[in-house]
Amino acid sequence: MQGHMTLPAWDSLAELDDEALPLLPTALLIARDEYPDLDPQVYDALVQSHADHLRSEVDTIAHWPLKIAAVNRHLFDELGYGGDHGEYYDPRNSYLNQVFERRLGNPISLAMVQMEVARRLGIPLDGVSFPGHFLVRLPVDDGMLVMDPFNGGRPLDVEELRERARSHLGGETPDDQVLAQILDAAPARAILMRMLRNLHGVYAERSEWDRAARSADRLLKLAPEQDDALRDRGLAYLQLDYEAGARHDLGLYLQRNGQANDAQWVREKLIEMGGRVPRLH
Repeated sequence: MQGHMTLPAWDSLAELDDEALPLLPTALLIARDEYPDLDPQVYDALVQSHADHLRSEVDTIAHWPLKIAAVNRHLFDELGYGGDHGEYYDPRNSYLNQVFERRLGNPISLAMVQMEVARRLGIPLDGVSFPGHFLVRLPVDDGMLVMDPFNGGRPLDVEELRERARSHLGGETPDDQVLAQILDAAPARAILMRMLRNLHGVYAERSEWDRAARSADRLLKLAPEQDDALRDRGLAYLQLDYEAGARHDLGLYLQRNGQANDAQWVREKLIEMGGRVPRLH
């Protein structure tokens, strides 16, 4: 029901399957960690106003690509949403309340705005967890239209997609099958996890270890089996001198990933703390 958006509880998220995980409310929940006074109704109403403004126009258009072109024109040209090319790693680009306020974001947050408005207009726009930059996709006829929300929703052809993927595949050009897999629709959980990984990376880079630990902790609330987040939280705890937490997380990481590339390095961190290194069973 519009105007009554409630945010989910962190402890409920792991139990929800991907279809039941609400994308916009959970993204605002992530933002509320940093902005505790955030009112979700404000942003729900804002998205609704964007959609309502477009509805009569979009309803008269027959084809999906032309419908989404109208959405993009309104969001990116008229309202001025755009990619933050100057301060790409500003954490505000990952907090949706700030994206709505500043009309600036990174690929994933702009995709969320675009998807949320499109879906309220009945346009089945999905996110794509593409290597490098997050993208969006829309089914058309027998294929799909892939767009770049960071650059005004610009459509990308197959050659450009191959080229973009190649640098992340060790220089290999993906064939049709690999490209199709990369262009799979990303479920809400994968999108939110990528958002939290971005935040963790920004905060670790800035040595803001309390926020880095929080980002890893939130990721574990969404997906408890993510061992890289367990390691990241443990390493952040170590920086914060929270030794019990660090020992728990890093020890559990080693139990589960004794053969990982970084296992030896993590083991040395534990030994430096004077902790017992868990034996592998």
